[in-house]
Amino acid sequence: MSTHRRTIIQIQRVSSFTLFLDRDGVINTEIPNDYVKAWDQFFFEHNVFEALLILKEKFNRIIVVTNQRGVGAGLMTQEALDVIHNKMIAEFKLRDIIIDKIYAATDEDRSSSKRKPSPYLGLCAQEDFPEIDFHNSLMVGNSPSDMDFGKALKARTLFVDDKRKFTDVSQIKNADFEADSLFEFAIKVQNRTIEIF
Repeated sequence: MSTHRRTIIQIQRVSSFTLFLDRDGVINTEIPNDYVKAWDQFFFEHNVFEALLILKEKFNRIIVVTNQRGVGAGLMTQEALDVIHNKMIAEFKLRDIIIDKIYAATDEDRSSSKRKPSPYLGLCAQEDFPEIDFHNSLMVGNSPSDMDFGKALKARTLFVDDKRKFTDVSQIKNADFEADSLFEFAIKVQNRTIEIF
């Protein structure tokens, strides 16, 4: 009597959850009406490392998308921006947080199609990482253009109210979630008091 063993191979779709982060006001402290032009002007937001240590368990990729008009306006060089970003990435890596890539729109023209709220930077990211599914992505920012950018990509959106302007997410156009900081949001995710997807 022969025994036949059937091997069932299940092919499961691997979802890629992507966290898109604005830089100024989310990762580092924003300088009002100015640009961070050197590393000694770059100060990490309180508990941002702790926030990303929590969120990296939920997201496969962390990508930074940032408008940096200071380069196009001649207020800083591309090299200076690269130094800031390389040092920022290094600080995250020391804490076991990987930033997969930074996409920066440096055009001076505020209406440039490369700048947020245009979805250009997100589409560039998807070209480099084809597994990105915008429906399984969260865009985090502290400006209306960040929310518009996220919605243009069909992503979920989190408004970081670092200036404490709003009391409820319903007051913020195109925002799905609102928090005073990335860390506050991360704690809610960790405690399962909020579901992103």
